[in-house]
Amino acid sequence: MPHCDTLIKTLRRRGYRVTPQREMVVEAIAHSGRHMTAEEVFEEVRARTRAVNVATVYRTLDLLVEEGLVSRADLGGGRVVYATVRHGPHVHLVCRHCGQVVDADVASFEPLFKYIRTQYGFICHPHHFAIYGLCADCQTEGRAG
Repeated sequence: MPHCDTLIKTLRRRGYRVTPQREMVVEAIAHSGRHMTAEEVFEEVRARTRAVNVATVYRTLDLLVEEGLVSRADLGGGRVVYATVRHGPHVHLVCRHCGQVVDADVASFEPLFKYIRTQYGFICHPHHFAIYGLCADCQTEGRAG
């Protein structure tokens, strides 16, 4: 709950009205502990009240992203996920089979970014960086990637 309270206080301090609907969107994403699609956030909020529509969820998520409180990652195939910004830049490891998203510390990818910079003269900004593969659970279950 402390992280959720911090997000709500930050919005108020920045001059935004925190309606009950906005508060529920913040609570849903802050308490999830995972990446969520807008539809998943909507379902979570809708389970608590009928007084919210999907447009409100999208507008609130857009506001939270704009204010730097939530990150948005396009994982391809029309799948966009949101998560609260609790830590610095990270790389998304996306399972192609089950869709699980794991955050990996960007520091472990610095040798790759350095190689790309040296070899191609290209500077990486990993705030929207995803690597696709097969998660440990799906590997254990013998699923093909």
